Amino acid sequence: MRRKTILASCFVSLLLAGCTSKEETALLQSYNQKKRYHKKLMHTEKAQLYDGNETKVLLTVTYLYDRSEVKQEEDTRDEVFIVGLYMEDETVKDQLSRDFSLTLNGTLPKSVTVLKHSDKRLKDIPFVTVWGNYFEVIFPHTNSSRFDLLFNSTAYGKKVLHFAKKAKYVFTKEAF
Repeated sequence: MRRKTILASCFVSLLLAGCTSKEETALLQSYNQKKRYHKKLMHTEKAQLYDGNETKVLLTVTYLYDRSEVKQEEDTRDEVFIVGLYMEDETVKDQLSRDFSLTLNGTLPKSVTVLKHSDKRLKDIPFVTVWGNYFEVIFPHTNSSRFDLLFNSTAYGKKVLHFAKKAKYVFTKEAF
């Protein structure tokens, strides 16, 4: 009797292990093929600006930070972001170009470069669409591990996007 129970348990565990390993292998293969994309996705934030219940501006921001061998205290690289901006219509585009600002902890960008859709910097960036406009925005280096990017529009309000050089869960005190 005991022997039958052990054999049945072994058979069931082998059956379950065989089913899950196929799905797990496929998932890992898919992840490894797009590893850079998934890493960039972890450093991407999205904000929407509304007029009533209608989205007027969709903003996606990806922080391009790669860890280096240099200690964080000695790392003086600039903070680089890829900003995607989608505006509902041409009147919003004209208005936004005059009325919005983007700051990192209160500091204006050092440079803003317009990117074409064919630009290689957009290859692994999440949420790239044909109807969006994309920019590389470079801010001066910050020593802070956490910082806020503020998108401000006089017509539609403010949105704060939170970024970190480490995984964000490191900074939370909540239990998962």
